[in-house]
Amino acid sequence: MISTPRAPRSTRRRFLRDVANTAALLAAAKAALPAGAFAQGAGPEVKGTKLGYIALTDASPLIIAKEKGFYDKHGLPDMDIAKQASWGATRDNMALGTERNGIDGGHILRPKTHLYATGKVMQNNQPLPMYTLLNLNEDCQAISVSNEYKDLKIEKDASPLKAAFERKKAQGKELTAAMTFPGGTHDLWIRYWLAAGGIDPDTDIKVITVPPPQMVANMKVGNMDCFCVGEPWNEQLVNQNIGYTALTTGELWFRHPEKILGMRADWVDKSPRAAKALMMAVMEAQQWCDKPENKDEMAAIIGRRQWFNVPVPDIIGRIKGDINYGLGRTAKGTNLYMKFWGEGGSTSYPWKSLDTWFVTENIRWGKFDPSFDIKALVDKTNRSDLWIEAAKTLGVSGIPTADSRGVETFFDGVKFDPADPMAYLRAQRIKRVTV
Repeated sequence: MISTPRAPRSTRRRFLRDVANTAALLAAAKAALPAGAFAQGAGPEVKGTKLGYIALTDASPLIIAKEKGFYDKHGLPDMDIAKQASWGATRDNMALGTERNGIDGGHILRPKTHLYATGKVMQNNQPLPMYTLLNLNEDCQAISVSNEYKDLKIEKDASPLKAAFERKKAQGKELTAAMTFPGGTHDLWIRYWLAAGGIDPDTDIKVITVPPPQMVANMKVGNMDCFCVGEPWNEQLVNQNIGYTALTTGELWFRHPEKILGMRADWVDKSPRAAKALMMAVMEAQQWCDKPENKDEMAAIIGRRQWFNVPVPDIIGRIKGDINYGLGRTAKGTNLYMKFWGEGGSTSYPWKSLDTWFVTENIRWGKFDPSFDIKALVDKTNRSDLWIEAAKTLGVSGIPTADSRGVETFFDGVKFDPADPMAYLRAQRIKRVTV
């Protein structure tokens, strides 16, 4: 037998002491940095923030990301998803930011990024730098009409309302069309629809602002002739037999963008890894919401008291493409359901050409001057670059990379080429802009 020489006792003691010290250091490091030093350094700078939402079905991805643990998965366990009373309240809380007990971002109308960033709708016209991070959804808003006009059975063509409105005005009665925020998506949809029917929304009818959850109650007491809002409020109107839907906005412009995840630019700039984690969580939620097999559960979740406090029957039909327009008119299995993700994330991707349309249409209605630099604003606020980074990290294939989705066509045949937005303005029947 060959014996192995033993190390001197002092050497063995020193070795064991060094091992113990190393283990103690590792244990201390693990206690201080549970995820490990590398993971901690590469993870989000903060554990969460506060996002606002309005009780509209297109806020679902923000809610589902909370309910299904997607925020936690991406290192943001402290996300607070807070209901807002109105789009005006959302604006005011966004201006405060979480440092002053407000919000740092959330579910907002897509043009709000442009309106906030330029100060057009802010207190004292003070610009609030904002970013559009992703598009939350397409389609599934609607324009609804009071039962006062049920004999006309209004659909896409609003022109029969022109004579009816003139008769009502001759009787000394006020005409009102409601939307949710000046310059926002619902404002632009109802203006486009009225103008295409020969009704000037600036002179022939009074356009008023009403928070989405208050639309049905206001039409019930006769405060409005028509309104544009997201779901579930149009479906609830029909279910309560107070009015009927003339058209869904997907019939006005198929696959139109609607709400976004918009964030204060200072929060994103200060916490870029947290912003990316937030986007990935919401993008995973969008994919979940887009799956047909999840629609029933989605409706049940968002309908809960802590989120919308709305009955599931007021939510479920239209998110599946089953539309009860009212007055006995129904459509089953349409392609007008709410879209959240799309092939390769094409719904979620914040196409710059679509931002260009919103700024252009707000030029049409006087929110911006015709000489306004559209491209500069869109390039400053649209962070499609961050979307691409997040999508690649998630392993999404076939992602969009261009600025334009191509030529868009509206229900009345008007086309929008993002390469020439002024040509679009010149094509309008009402409110042409001299350029």
